[in-house]
Amino acid sequence: MLLCRAAELSPSTLSLTHSSSFFSTLCFSNPNLLSMRSSLFPPLSLLRSLTLCLSHNQHHHPPTHPFSRHISSFPLSTTKTCRVHALPSFSTSVEHVAGKASDPEENWDLSNVAQSEVFDVEKCFASADLKHLGAPKLEVSELEELPEQWRRSKLAWLCKELPAHKAGTLSRILNAQKKWIRQEDATYLAVHCMRIRENDVGFRVYKWMMQQHWYRFDFALATKLADYMGKERKFSKCRDIFDDTINQGHVPSESTFHILVVAYLSAPVQGCLEEACGIYNRMIQLGGYQPRLHLHNSLFKALVSQPGTSSKHYLKQAEFIFHNLVTTGLEIHKDIYSGLIWLHSYQDTIDKERMALLRKEMQQAGIEEGRDVLVSLLRACSKEGDVEGAESTWLRLCDLEVGLPPQAYVYKMEAYSRAGVPLRALEIFREMQEQLGSSNAVAYHKVIEVLCKAQEVERVESLMTEFINTGLKNFMPSYIDLMNMYFNLGLHDKLESAFSQCLERCRPSRTICSIYLDSLVKVGNLARAEEIFGLMQSDAAIGVNARSCNTILSGYLSSGDYVKAENIFDLMCQKKYDVEPPLMENIDYILSLSRKVVKKPVSLKLSKEQREILVGLLLGGLQIDSDEDWKNHMIRFEFSENSSTHSLLKRHIFDQYHEWLHPSCKSSESTEDIPYKFSTISHSYFAFYAEQFWPKGRRMIPKLIHRWLSPCALAYWYMYGGHKTSSGDVLLKIKGSEEGVEKIVKSLKAKSLDCKVKRKGRVFWIGFLGSSSTWFWKLVEPYILDDLKYALKGGQISDNSRVETENVNFGSGSDTNENASDYSDDDNNL
Repeated sequence: MLLCRAAELSPSTLSLTHSSSFFSTLCFSNPNLLSMRSSLFPPLSLLRSLTLCLSHNQHHHPPTHPFSRHISSFPLSTTKTCRVHALPSFSTSVEHVAGKASDPEENWDLSNVAQSEVFDVEKCFASADLKHLGAPKLEVSELEELPEQWRRSKLAWLCKELPAHKAGTLSRILNAQKKWIRQEDATYLAVHCMRIRENDVGFRVYKWMMQQHWYRFDFALATKLADYMGKERKFSKCRDIFDDTINQGHVPSESTFHILVVAYLSAPVQGCLEEACGIYNRMIQLGGYQPRLHLHNSLFKALVSQPGTSSKHYLKQAEFIFHNLVTTGLEIHKDIYSGLIWLHSYQDTIDKERMALLRKEMQQAGIEEGRDVLVSLLRACSKEGDVEGAESTWLRLCDLEVGLPPQAYVYKMEAYSRAGVPLRALEIFREMQEQLGSSNAVAYHKVIEVLCKAQEVERVESLMTEFINTGLKNFMPSYIDLMNMYFNLGLHDKLESAFSQCLERCRPSRTICSIYLDSLVKVGNLARAEEIFGLMQSDAAIGVNARSCNTILSGYLSSGDYVKAENIFDLMCQKKYDVEPPLMENIDYILSLSRKVVKKPVSLKLSKEQREILVGLLLGGLQIDSDEDWKNHMIRFEFSENSSTHSLLKRHIFDQYHEWLHPSCKSSESTEDIPYKFSTISHSYFAFYAEQFWPKGRRMIPKLIHRWLSPCALAYWYMYGGHKTSSGDVLLKIKGSEEGVEKIVKSLKAKSLDCKVKRKGRVFWIGFLGSSSTWFWKLVEPYILDDLKYALKGGQISDNSRVETENVNFGSGSDTNENASDYSDDDNNL
């Protein structure tokens, strides 16, 4: 799992002042200072002067051999001088990614943009003139310069032999040469592998070198190897070398920073964009480098290519990129201004002054405000109910004669709604239908929401019928608004009818059920309320929460059914839900009559089910963060936005650990929109799991894992980190050591679950093939969420699952020793 190693930085972080010479001395005397938060680094100007000092030190490593020579290119045949340079397949022409004129039809609301339009990786690599990026020269000696004939022969044999073998055999061959091989020899082997484009083999040789007692860090070799790994999109290996360089007390070269950012941007893996931002920030503040224009533009484009609700969190990073473009005097393209205004318009609190300043700078630069800017301004006006500003912007949009986008009508409706003129919003909706010939689901949602707030019952009902007859999808938001309106007006019969209609067209949600439950309790229909509460409780995808429990508890207390009230209270104690104060007074009195000690949800302790679920999630890739003293630990729940399985699982996990969640995460408890990332509080109770699964901040498979592989743990491992292939096989993904994986395999076989193992980089895949998948399913099925049973048993797998598992083939073997390394270390799929 990826860790974001650098926070998003705003331009204000460049305000600290330090002595560059003092900082340089500290960095080389204490390498750990290099990994400190970026806010502790000196201003940009001082860091640039520091870079000159660091570069001077980096380029003066002692020669690795008395006969060593500079290398700048690799001929295919052995010559006296060989040099490493950029691969010939990469062009050296400068070609800015965002250098084209903006299309008049361009829309910065990119939630529906195809994935291929988000980021053009080839242009980023092709536009990088790597010869002019700072990189040290690599020195290596030639075979004929070695005095010993036997050494020349053995090195020549290794050069021929190593590329023909896989990782396990390669390590054994090198281990057999430990008695005579030296740093100079291993360096030559790594260089030779890069020469013949066997970069993965070179990487393995490099990692083997690091484990030897004679190893001395070679900055030039690490830089060249990292650059080649990054060019091949193997960002994980490039990042390994990058981190090794920093741990050795060196600042990576400009080329390594540049290529690593591009490699992260090219990867369709969740979390890579955050990593790219972190490396970009460190490139400027740690390295003191000035990135090329196309790198600024590429990262900025990747930020604004996210859906609006996601990209709004990248505003600080986007402002930081803009600040760097300004301070370095680079050309600021029209799309940079447009994208920054677009990000500002999506914020919960609109910064009008900043948007006005950006527009003024655009005007001074001679850039006209296109449709994308005007739509962003209209969105900002709608959030503040600024009707005058919305109408003015609307007229300018009409003057462009490029066609009005559907979202412009929606924003205009929102502006009038906030201004208290709901019927004008309906008129705008009808204008949209007339001008565009149709309306989309978003427009129907908005106009129904507006009229529901205004309690225009007849108009809402007419629109709802019209919406259903259009054949469009996703009626749930409108049904929620409709039922809330009926509840507020006391129209409980109509509310029940709306609930029945919703169940016919949509899958029931917690919000819909909770509104209906409130209505049933209010009218005193406790039998039906109890039935709905039971439905919510039995369906893990819906679930109960504190609101629904308090609702049914109030109903039982009001009707005098104290036995059922006690049962609900016990359930709330078990789930650690807070009881509303007025109800608590009543339940305290009732319990005092029947119980000596009143049971209250006070202490935090994981239940047996919570412990088993946590084990399964940790095996599937869950992460634990610990404080500096290793006393308190935090569980970080992260779910993939591209996985339909994770979309359903996150709600269930959110409910399972709600009492442990950080207060900032609990704000989502009463809504349908559960975030894809949330975390627990930092607590000493998680110390056991941190010591077993994340000792010293590194992922590990516990020695006693065989004791904890219960069917429940396996089920959640499958739901969180497993995949179902099109052929019906079950694959479980895990990271850790071979010894740990072997323990898991032995434990599974002890449960009569035959499985095979394949390794792909640092990721192991445990496969249950053929009939074994059937036995595995029978074991875990009772613990699989009902809504996931069809998909995980025989339905369609999600696209991201197919990408991860398409190269995993168990046909050639199943051992975790030699055969586990049958695949290259392409561990980009984390």
